[in-house]
Amino acid sequence: MKVYTKKGDEGQTSLIGGTRVLKHHIRIEAYGTVDELNSWLGYLRDNSPEADQVALLQEIQSTLFTLGSHLASDPDKSQMKLPELHKEDVEKLENSIDKFEESLPQLTNFVLPGGLSGNSIAHIARCVCRRAERHVVLLNENSPLDPLFLTYLNRLSDWLFVYSRYLSHKAGATEILWKPRG
Repeated sequence: MKVYTKKGDEGQTSLIGGTRVLKHHIRIEAYGTVDELNSWLGYLRDNSPEADQVALLQEIQSTLFTLGSHLASDPDKSQMKLPELHKEDVEKLENSIDKFEESLPQLTNFVLPGGLSGNSIAHIARCVCRRAERHVVLLNENSPLDPLFLTYLNRLSDWLFVYSRYLSHKAGATEILWKPRG
C-alpha cells in the first residue's frame, strides 16, 4: 500500500465512514490537534527519566489514539467498532496528579515554563492539549460527543502542568515564578 493516494490533493480528506470533508473542517482540526499532542507526548516520553512515567506516557498516547479515532469518525455513517475511553482513564490521570503533588511544594504563584527540557516539553504539550480541548468543545457544539472526551483532555492538561513541576522538582531545578509588573 502506498503512503500517497492523491485523494487529498484538492483539500479534502475522508472520515471513518467515507464522508469527504475539507481539511479545515472542525473535525479534522480536532483530531489533527490531538495527533499533534500525541507527537509532543512522544517527545516528552523520550525525555522522561522514570520508567513508570514512560509507561504512563505511552498509555496516554494510546488513549489519545482512541480519542482521535472517535473524532475522525462520521457518527452517522461509520460502522467501525472503535475502542472506548473509560472513566478509569481519567481516574488514572487524577491519581497520578495526586501522587506527584505529594512531593511538590505548594504553588502560590504562576510559573513560567522552562528551566529544564522536560519541563518545557510538558508545557508545550499542555498548551497543545488546551487547543485540542477547544477544538473538541467546538466540535461538540455541532456534533455531540461523549462527555468523557472533554473530561479526559481537561484532566490531561492538568496532568501535564503538574508533571512539568514534578520533572523540575525531581531534577532539583528551580521553578521560575512569574512576577507581575507593578
